[in-house]
Amino acid sequence: MPNQKPLNILLVRVSSLGDVLHNMPMVADIARHYPDANIDWVVEEGFVSLVRLNARVRNVIPFALRRWRKSLGKPETRAEIKHFFRTLRQQEYDFVFDTQGLLKTGIIMGAARVAKRGRKVGLANGSEGSGYEGISRIFHHLSIPTDPRTHAVARGRIVAGAALGYAVDTPADFGLPSLPDDTPRPEWMPVSYAVFFHGTARDAKKWATENWIALGKELAPMPVLLPWGAPKELAEAERIAAGLPNAVVLPKLPMADAIMLARRASLVIGVDTGLVHIAAAFVRPTVEIYADSPRWKTEGNWSPRIINLGDQGTPPSVAEVLAAARSLLG
Repeated sequence: MPNQKPLNILLVRVSSLGDVLHNMPMVADIARHYPDANIDWVVEEGFVSLVRLNARVRNVIPFALRRWRKSLGKPETRAEIKHFFRTLRQQEYDFVFDTQGLLKTGIIMGAARVAKRGRKVGLANGSEGSGYEGISRIFHHLSIPTDPRTHAVARGRIVAGAALGYAVDTPADFGLPSLPDDTPRPEWMPVSYAVFFHGTARDAKKWATENWIALGKELAPMPVLLPWGAPKELAEAERIAAGLPNAVVLPKLPMADAIMLARRASLVIGVDTGLVHIAAAFVRPTVEIYADSPRWKTEGNWSPRIINLGDQGTPPSVAEVLAAARSLLG
């Protein structure tokens, strides 16, 4: 409406890394149709640095349930929780979107304040294999159904479009800025490198160690950087590096540095995990390897610089990944 005041909108998507990333195109969609909208976001504290990269998000409200669970009996933890809910309720919103569909995100939605005609909007159903919790619907004014095989990026976009009255008909825009060429590099980061995101929480999603070694040898002398997030992943990185003269095991990186690692890579190759999807969102040359998760759910489908290989139960061969990597390197 011509004289309508700017909308205040809250997004509730707290975790995990890949899911938070896949929710980001909602922001660009809303801003395209409602340029004056004020968009806030509740997210787990570990992912705040990622959301803050999106300049269209006004306020990021940190949520720390993963940490709070370990010390619920402590007065300082209870004080933090009270402060979170006070912060959450400072703003009155026209729309609150929960695109995760869990009881915990529903409770956050329930606690948020809405304007007189405000709406709390969420998912009417989950996708195949998701952890969707139907009880979350009790906090909704409006529940939007989606096809059970809707891509992870499209789900939030469809929910927002249905509630705000616009069609989702543009490529996904993650709102992530490019880095200026003169941005300082950490000491461990060469000018040109490949990064192997080999680690993931579920063993079945991994690609065999011997595959990484064979691939790295074919890419030599290009430096291969090996990040890790847990002791088990460190051991895997060391095994890969032992077979590769051009590989370096990185120190444990904070989230902001891990994002920069993906953001500046000349080539990214990795399994279905959050940092691989971040590289794809920055439209870095990326090969996504699927071994035990359905490709339709998260594959990077917004740029020819992203190549998706394998599928649930059918991981790609070294030859396939190498051919994809060489085509991306030109």
